[in-house]
Amino acid sequence: MHKTLLAEFTAREGAEDEVARLILDYARKVREEDGNLTFDVYTKASAPRAYWIFEVYRDEDAFQAHLKAPYGPPFNTALAPLIEEEASVLTFLEPCQ
Repeated sequence: MHKTLLAEFTAREGAEDEVARLILDYARKVREEDGNLTFDVYTKASAPRAYWIFEVYRDEDAFQAHLKAPYGPPFNTALAPLIEEEASVLTFLEPCQ
């Protein structure tokens, strides 16, 4: 079964350009992962500093491999002071049956 989640965070005022640069660079790397099926970056139309990242991985093993990728910790460290939340808020999703 696919592992699907939504990651959310809000760029601090004045950090919008740096957050966009970081997340788009990170997205390119994640999309190259063998088990990544989708890594789509969105901003909320009515609140462009609010980011929603829709992620789908082949399975739990692929998601765990993603978590162990060497570029993840540096990305999270760089992102943390640029967003309003302490970290990305993750919501794990399951398909309706």
